[in-house]
Amino acid sequence: MYCLGIESTAHTFACSVVELTNGRGKILSDIRSIYKPPEGAGIHPREASRHHAEQSSAVLSDTLIAAKINLGDIDAIAYSAGPGLGPCLRIGAVVGRCLAAYHKKPLVSVNHAIGHLELGMFLTGAKDPLVLLVSGGHSMILALSNGKWRVFGETLDITIGQLLDQFGRAVGFASPCGARIEELSMQSNNYLHLPYTVKGNDVSYSGLLTAAKRFVSSNKLQDVCFSLQETAFAMVAEVVERALALCNKKELLIVGGVAANKRLANMLNNVCKRQKTKFLVPPINYAGDCGAQIAWTGILQFRAGIKSNIEEAFVRPSWRLDTVDITWKN
Repeated sequence: MYCLGIESTAHTFACSVVELTNGRGKILSDIRSIYKPPEGAGIHPREASRHHAEQSSAVLSDTLIAAKINLGDIDAIAYSAGPGLGPCLRIGAVVGRCLAAYHKKPLVSVNHAIGHLELGMFLTGAKDPLVLLVSGGHSMILALSNGKWRVFGETLDITIGQLLDQFGRAVGFASPCGARIEELSMQSNNYLHLPYTVKGNDVSYSGLLTAAKRFVSSNKLQDVCFSLQETAFAMVAEVVERALALCNKKELLIVGGVAANKRLANMLNNVCKRQKTKFLVPPINYAGDCGAQIAWTGILQFRAGIKSNIEEAFVRPSWRLDTVDITWKN
């Protein structure tokens, strides 16, 4: 079967076609268009949604061309229903509903965060991992238990992606800022002492962000970037190691846009060596938001009989992944 996935939660509008044959999945195409705000500015939901509306037709067309199929060949259409920015989510939902209604195809509503988890497991072959989801919208440690993803630690305020983006914008970078901060951090080995806040198995980044902004005026920017990364990632590594010991998992999977950061991967790999755990990370080009995460999860849900009436298709900007029943897994 073929599933078309539509992703539109934040800065990325993406479409992907995934094929499932004899129980094996294959990504046939994955095309993206990314809204880029002005330097020093964050994502403006209205402007991002306008970008998505303007680019949706071209992205969809290129996706089908790359997959070498047409919409008549598609068996199901999946869209990201949340969590995310409301105006952006609605563009993806409207595109999905229109295509499903016109071509008389089943429609599947997918939780964007679960899409990250399912695609990561598909691409790495993970069976029963502890998952670290780190992105602009999430900082969570998760494990699947009794049909739901359970949270074993998360941020108490801003996410690690928001930490990097808000700091980056404060010094004039354009969002997303993580890659630029990582690049500058590689030019320094001078650690500046910044607030390190771990509470139980949760983390807090707001104090770290405030202190890092203040340090910019009296220190080299590359030193602040290096120290910001080292502090934030060490906090994550501590709580992940504690969760691994608690859950006794033998696999650690990291997913989300921040999973592309090499320094974070290095720290977590060292954690896994100490805990005798297998470290898994998907290819960098699938770490961030993409249509493939929606298409693959859409296939899993559709095969389990989960689909939406077109008239009742929804968007939920604050849809937590730990409220979703994972009925498609044994």
